[in-house]
Amino acid sequence: MTRIGLLSDTHGYLDDPVLNFFSGCDEIWHAGDLGDLGIMDRLAENRIFRGVHGNIDGWNIVRELPLFQEFTIEEVSVLITHIGFQSGRFTQAVAERLNSFKPKVFVCGHSHILKVKYDESRQMLQINPGAAGLQGIHQVRTAVRFNVNGERISDLEVLELPRKANP
Repeated sequence: MTRIGLLSDTHGYLDDPVLNFFSGCDEIWHAGDLGDLGIMDRLAENRIFRGVHGNIDGWNIVRELPLFQEFTIEEVSVLITHIGFQSGRFTQAVAERLNSFKPKVFVCGHSHILKVKYDESRQMLQINPGAAGLQGIHQVRTAVRFNVNGERISDLEVLELPRKANP
């Protein structure tokens, strides 16, 4: 069993409640708009980090993180990118990758809106972890964690935090 922590849209901000939520996670996945490479370093301490760059990330992050991550964890294929949708539909690049790679889990960020939905037509779980940072339209900061055990995804939990940073 592999315990996954998932977040997006930190925009250069990461606090202890999010890090504490991820304690015990074997891997951390970040779906873009990291904002600061130091966040990647903090999330990667003593575990595997997988991430993609987002539309606000500078060249230092773009050089370190790809636009797409495609991989298999245990028996679950995963596709991660930052911008997955445009005008309510998959972007062309995402649709092409979904059609060729056929992931069981598709993760994207960008909207700052938490979404967990099973797509029957593609037989895949879509997850947008919302936004863990302070910048953006969201009213609540969110992150997600779950287990992967063979081909099974279970025990999905959501962390909700106030938009304002705690003093």
